[in-house]
Amino acid sequence: MVDDTTSPASVDLILPVLNEEEALHWVLPRVPSGARAIVVDNGSTDASAAVAAAAGATVVSEPRPGFGSACWAGLCAASADVVVFCDADASIDPGDLWLVATPVIEGQLDLAMGARRTHRSADWPPHARAANRYLARLVGRRTGVSLTDLGPLRAARREPLLRLGIEDRRFGWPLEMVFRAANDSWRIGEIPVDYRARIGTSKVTGTVRGTARAVRDMRRVIRDDSFGGPRDSARAEWRNAGEPPG
Repeated sequence: MVDDTTSPASVDLILPVLNEEEALHWVLPRVPSGARAIVVDNGSTDASAAVAAAAGATVVSEPRPGFGSACWAGLCAASADVVVFCDADASIDPGDLWLVATPVIEGQLDLAMGARRTHRSADWPPHARAANRYLARLVGRRTGVSLTDLGPLRAARREPLLRLGIEDRRFGWPLEMVFRAANDSWRIGEIPVDYRARIGTSKVTGTVRGTARAVRDMRRVIRDDSFGGPRDSARAEWRNAGEPPG
């Protein structure tokens, strides 16, 4: 872990992982002190979990497939007041964690999102960039929140995030988070972060098919999530019971 005694507060860094053994060798040593790395192993067939444990990370196993499943498992395992989500593929330096965490810690934002900036177009496949811009525009039209990116580096307070009652357990998780946060009048903002070529092959944006699948999941969230009815009822029941819905 990186020694950073200037860190403003303790946070939990949630890293969903599916066969990221090689990337974790780069990612985990860059996690700044003051942040606990929670690596959620989402069914890896390589040594991702062993690498994470050897690096001192907290390892959580989530056998149910889906990016949202891994994020939810990490959120439930977290205990810090502020949580940060980040991809574990080395496309984003976890050392930038405080860029998104600090506005939340200081009460300036409720949801801080890293807006990816790349210096080489080859680092971000054109089909993935186009899909991201398309979805960001849809979010803006639906919520009134102006976004340029739906990037993976984002920070929020843990308890309010749990209370949002995000239900998607696939690739729609990041989008539903923004929709529900906007619906609850959260202050949402972007902070520029560097983006670089990932280590290994992406399960999503590395192929046109994977990107199309992610867009399909996210469009389903846009189409189906009316922020009312059964979803809000489940959230209300959770508040009363003190437990998240199953």
